[in-house]
Amino acid sequence: METIYFSGGCLWGVQEFMKHLPGVERTQVGRVNGATHSTKTAYDGYAECVKMEFDPAIVSLETLIDYLFEIIDPYSINKQGNDVGEKYRTGIYSKETNHLLKAKCHIERLENTLNDKNQTRKKVAVEVLPLTNYIPSDNEHQDRLTLFPDDYCHIPLRLLHKYKKKT
Repeated sequence: METIYFSGGCLWGVQEFMKHLPGVERTQVGRVNGATHSTKTAYDGYAECVKMEFDPAIVSLETLIDYLFEIIDPYSINKQGNDVGEKYRTGIYSKETNHLLKAKCHIERLENTLNDKNQTRKKVAVEVLPLTNYIPSDNEHQDRLTLFPDDYCHIPLRLLHKYKKKT
């Protein structure tokens, strides 16, 4: 198993989408790269994120990034859907240097592909940084959209459960 942290707007929707992907074994919502180790403090620079444990024999990091790009506006800075503010920025975080290198290279390829397709020269606004701090969100935020499916989510419903297995 490997661990990666993705931010892409409100953590509720990102977790609900990611937890159904092939090869993703566990998810947990939290705060990444803030200055404190508590959820009870004022905003401290963190980004809302989803911690994912995944099996690289089933899903590659690059494929996980492709999935992330399905649910975000990769050019948006500090905004996804109606969620606005620095804590809603998009990013990929890891303690593993090889994850960061793979992510940067793959995002560069995606940026070039998108620019060629759309005949633009836009810069993708997904930060790729070393993980310096992670704290889990409070229990009320864990699996929120599974427990309360009518809560707000910035991800369109047609996408939210695109990969969820039918039971």
